[in-house]
Amino acid sequence: MSDLTATLQSAVADRTSIGVEPEMGQKIRLLSYNIQAGISTRRYRHYLTHSWKHVLPHAQRFDNLDRIAKLVNGYDIVGLQELDAGSIRSGYVNLTEYLSEKAGMPFWSDQTNRRIGRLARHSTGLLSRFPPTEIVEHRLPGPIPGRGVLFIRYGTKEHSLIVLIVHLALGKRTRMLQLDYISEMVNKYRHVILMGDMNCYSDSDEMDYLINRTLMREPFHGVDTFPSWRPQHNIDHILVTPTLQVDQVRALNFSLSDHLPLEMEITLPASVRLDTAGEMDARP
Repeated sequence: MSDLTATLQSAVADRTSIGVEPEMGQKIRLLSYNIQAGISTRRYRHYLTHSWKHVLPHAQRFDNLDRIAKLVNGYDIVGLQELDAGSIRSGYVNLTEYLSEKAGMPFWSDQTNRRIGRLARHSTGLLSRFPPTEIVEHRLPGPIPGRGVLFIRYGTKEHSLIVLIVHLALGKRTRMLQLDYISEMVNKYRHVILMGDMNCYSDSDEMDYLINRTLMREPFHGVDTFPSWRPQHNIDHILVTPTLQVDQVRALNFSLSDHLPLEMEITLPASVRLDTAGEMDARP
């Protein structure tokens, strides 16, 4: 057990022991969304009849992306999964950059996790109103390469806010390996947000392992996001450390991809403040 984890465990009984201010600070809006590369899916049969759209360009993709851009414009930090970093199917357009420009989100970054020749470049991405101070691309363990975690830091030292964006594997055994890796990362920091398509449920062994090992929490369980046309599986998640106050969580009725977007509103500790005008101000 890390020193920080032990400290967080004692803080469950007494939050002031880790310096969590009784007076909370800035409110921010988060969104996690698997956009399926801008492909509209509204029936199971579309996985077959629309399968060509995963490897070839089509005009509707950018109409769909423009609608997504209007949605994400209302958020401060957005984690996206199933993007394309620029290949044949996207007309060699980086979809994260495209959404950043269309949504008026000044900061963006993406991580390409899997390349299929020139046909596809599968990516996860960040859109942000706040300038990150550090971005690191981590490769997640697994027998089949192609999964990663995009690490974003706002600010410096103990007052930094860490955001991790993931799209985990389909297999349980591999997900456990990946969450073990992520747990080690989470336990190094105080204020952490983990978001993405995790391909497992709130009550799964994998989520229990992550929560027990890190004391991250998912305040509202069972928010169904998949499939978008008849949501009955909660496989998209946003988790936070105990230092962050969660005000609201909900899935949005926006059935464009095969997933629904997941929204969370949080209040940061008073010691942490994000500034759109420049680098994040971390107050002592």
